[in-house]
Amino acid sequence: MLVVDASVAIPACGAPAGFDLFGDEELSAPPLMWSEARSTIHEALWRGEVSRTYALRTVATLESCPIRARSHGKLGQVAWTLSDELGWAKTYDAEYLALALHLDCRFVTLDGRLRRGAERLGFVIEPAEI
Repeated sequence: MLVVDASVAIPACGAPAGFDLFGDEELSAPPLMWSEARSTIHEALWRGEVSRTYALRTVATLESCPIRARSHGKLGQVAWTLSDELGWAKTYDAEYLALALHLDCRFVTLDGRLRRGAERLGFVIEPAEI
């Protein structure tokens, strides 16, 4: 099992075989991933970085992608604590880490800043390391 963030989900949704990289791994994400991904895709469209066709196709794929929304009762509390420990002002990124801790699995991201900030936890990887 892997927890993935929007930085991984968006390119996978935008490519015809984007999820093949994960093989048979079960993919999970906290519910906020879908909002974050939709917002990022919409912003790219608004800025003229992607076509409307690409944006709409990618969002449609996102809504039916093989990533399972997962949460638990203490997700917010654990994210808050992790943000404190890692010196982060915001808790969004820490929700992915909290879910990976809860599921006892690795967290996959393409966000270099997030990876560097959480590297000491020992379970944060990039797709090339799968």
